[in-house]
Amino acid sequence: MADWPSSERIRFLFRSDQGRVDRDTWRRGALSLLAVFAPFLGLWLLLEPYTNHDLSKTPLFDPVVALAYSYLIFFAIVGTLIAVSLVNLSAKRFRDLGRPAPLGLASLAPFAVFLDGAARWLQVRVAEIMPHWQVYPFDAAAAVIVLWTIYELGFSEKRSAAQ
Repeated sequence: MADWPSSERIRFLFRSDQGRVDRDTWRRGALSLLAVFAPFLGLWLLLEPYTNHDLSKTPLFDPVVALAYSYLIFFAIVGTLIAVSLVNLSAKRFRDLGRPAPLGLASLAPFAVFLDGAARWLQVRVAEIMPHWQVYPFDAAAAVIVLWTIYELGFSEKRSAAQ
């Protein structure tokens, strides 16, 4: 626990978009956010099948369905807070790279992932209107944006002032 960041450092990294961070700090911060998010995602993947509630087969109130939807609300709040933290961290890195509008660029990856998740969740519920192949463009766009963001923020060098 010697290298555990202080509360001031955590506040700087995740609660504000002001400042600059290097690529190693961004990688460590993004991985720590992913580590916090992973257990919540795992539990959601276990509960998600219970959100398909067919009233012809189960009663109106099914405790497992109620639990799944209650957790969905909690999961959405946690996901949003983690996404905001990632946007703040990424804006610092984009600013360090000298990119214009760092907050807008930093918001692209979480927005693409949320949009992809929404398309996948909706498609199952309106399969007669939205065929499964229509989620693939959302998957592709999210993958490209996330991979570009990881490369740009986690591996690219800082540009010189002359460029």
